[in-house]
Amino acid sequence: MGVVRGKIIGGGRVALPADIRRAMGLSEGDTVHFELDGEELRVRSARTALKRIQDRLRPYGIETLRASDELIAERREAAARE
Repeated sequence: MGVVRGKIIGGGRVALPADIRRAMGLSEGDTVHFELDGEELRVRSARTALKRIQDRLRPYGIETLRASDELIAERREAAARE
């Protein structure tokens, strides 16, 4: 996608451009994780952050959430957005 500009708006909030929100599958009210690495900021959806954790734990035979728990959490998030 390349470099896309965003804006810092009132209260220090970051307005993500629509193209980025669509590419990341984000909707209003979704949770994102910010990671600061030096002067670079990484933004991940909570869904992506959870998957990364699960992938790191899988070699040790540790499952962080059952699929049913994930589905319930997604349904609750969707209901809260409505």
